[in-house]
Amino acid sequence: MATIYDVSELAGVSLATVSRVMNKNANVSDKTRQKVLSAMEQLGYRPSAIAKGLASSRSSSVGVLISELHGPFYGLMMSAIETELREFDIHAIIAAGHSDAGKEAESIEFLLSRRCDALILWVESVSDRYLADLAKRGTPIVVIGRKVAGIARNCVSLNNEEGGYLAARYLLEQGHRKMAYIAGPLWKHDVKERLSGHKRALAEYKVNFNEKLLYEGDYREEGGFRGMSHLLGLRNTFSAVICANDEMAAGAMTSARDAGLSIPEDLSIVGFDNLVYARYLYPKLTTVNYPVREMAQMAAHWVLKHVYGNRRFTTTNTFAPALVARDSVKKVHR
Repeated sequence: MATIYDVSELAGVSLATVSRVMNKNANVSDKTRQKVLSAMEQLGYRPSAIAKGLASSRSSSVGVLISELHGPFYGLMMSAIETELREFDIHAIIAAGHSDAGKEAESIEFLLSRRCDALILWVESVSDRYLADLAKRGTPIVVIGRKVAGIARNCVSLNNEEGGYLAARYLLEQGHRKMAYIAGPLWKHDVKERLSGHKRALAEYKVNFNEKLLYEGDYREEGGFRGMSHLLGLRNTFSAVICANDEMAAGAMTSARDAGLSIPEDLSIVGFDNLVYARYLYPKLTTVNYPVREMAQMAAHWVLKHVYGNRRFTTTNTFAPALVARDSVKKVHR
């Protein structure tokens, strides 16, 4: 069976040159590239990830750490990263951190032990200090969904505060003044930012934030169902509910219907994420677009550019949310 060394000898070039050809590096002349490809064809040689790594001191793999392996949000993220990397024969090794600092750090160490060329991280519990120190350890990292002081150039984040503001402002523009809020876990960075934006919009309209109408959910459909059931059990009246993600909004809609309410005639609901099923709920869900696919692609492009030297990509670090108005909000005439 032919090896990369046989290709190097037959083509009369160095292992590094063979590596550049296998990794589709542009810094090889057409003549030299053809010599290497001809040698590979003559020998019946098919490059493997291991061979590429031997030739280039790289593993042709990128570690990807996310919170969970289930759900449409993380599925979209994983798919976008894997698709972008696979186009360049780079494989993703995926691990989960389960929103726990110890498990996140453990998974990061596992990915490093696999000799990954870079890490793409969605982490919620490890500290900014931990991530800043990790960035100094030699393996390039990209952090998605979070802006970390000191390594902002390695972060691809969303302006969550603006997203929370847009959701509340839209309801205020539609005449709503009594709003409930089903948040995600309040210790999470994005949850705090969205709630902060919500409060900013209320302050602009001189509307007081009612702490009694705040429910801490879990970003899951069941949490939205429980949150709506809890809120409806209070004596406080409200005309609209903002949910911190679409999954909880779906659960909240079911709970409201079970209580005999009609959406949006009796109660308006707004979500956050703009997941694919938001447009198929009934009524179609008004929500805030979280461009998770584009952000995941950008993280992969960052790695392809800064780690693998592919200069065709331009990168950006911050994405903006956008309000997507559909049918789950009713205008209130005051």
